Amino acid sequence: MDDTGSTEQRRIGESLAERVLASGHPFPLKRDVAKLADMLVGSLFPQLAVEPARDVADLASRILAACDGFERVARPLVGRDSHDLASSLLEALPGVHEQSLEDARAILAGDPAAESLDEVIAAYPGFLAMAMHRLAHAAHLLDVPIVPRLMAELAHSRSGVDIHPGATIGRSLCIDHGTGIVIGETAVIGDDVKLYQGVTLGALSVSKAAAGTKRHPTIGDRVVIYANATVLGGDTTIGADSVVGGNVFLTSSVPPGSIVYQTSGYRVRRHDAGFDDADFVI
Repeated sequence: MDDTGSTEQRRIGESLAERVLASGHPFPLKRDVAKLADMLVGSLFPQLAVEPARDVADLASRILAACDGFERVARPLVGRDSHDLASSLLEALPGVHEQSLEDARAILAGDPAAESLDEVIAAYPGFLAMAMHRLAHAAHLLDVPIVPRLMAELAHSRSGVDIHPGATIGRSLCIDHGTGIVIGETAVIGDDVKLYQGVTLGALSVSKAAAGTKRHPTIGDRVVIYANATVLGGDTTIGADSVVGGNVFLTSSVPPGSIVYQTSGYRVRRHDAGFDDADFVI
């Protein structure tokens, strides 16, 4: 390539670089947020730590370092004095730890395949999703932008569970399997709820005009929602002690103690009986 072409390419590159930088804002690297999230989760749960802590003093230092790291990542984003963010997060961590342990106990009690609490914490995607969510929700409550959402996306990529950090979730949530679960920003989930894979707690409309409103459902205490059920709408409430069956599509409230299910039909016949046109309808 001659000098003229090289000069023109550099001009285009510099022009694009100027435009990108002019339109950008202070933004944490996903790598830094992932490192921060791993530090926090690993500090709270030794089963998920990259390296085991030597003693109490070592673990305490890691916890404080993780909180300081949170403040450093959040500082360019908050647009205000951020000196209290580390201490505010630190004050929230005991509650995050206890609630996450309750989630793990709920999974252990609710899954016949789970053999120990250590196994649940170390290997179950539902636990990882909830531990990350409770951390992200704590950051969300501190009015830190972007960082909670990046933490939620990290949990999503690792567990298959997509929970908006704004979602309000009560105690002892059991997520069984978890893959494909979606929980929207304004969803409210009570205590002792159990969700199976593929459940969606979503909105009836994705209109931007609905931002800031209650768009996602409310799930009462001790509700069980089976695989691939979809519950939509901010006015939709599933009453306490209800069961929502698999593949149900629900956009209206049900009272406490309800059983919601869909009926479906299927045929079983011998293979040598042949086929008809309906067998090939897709």
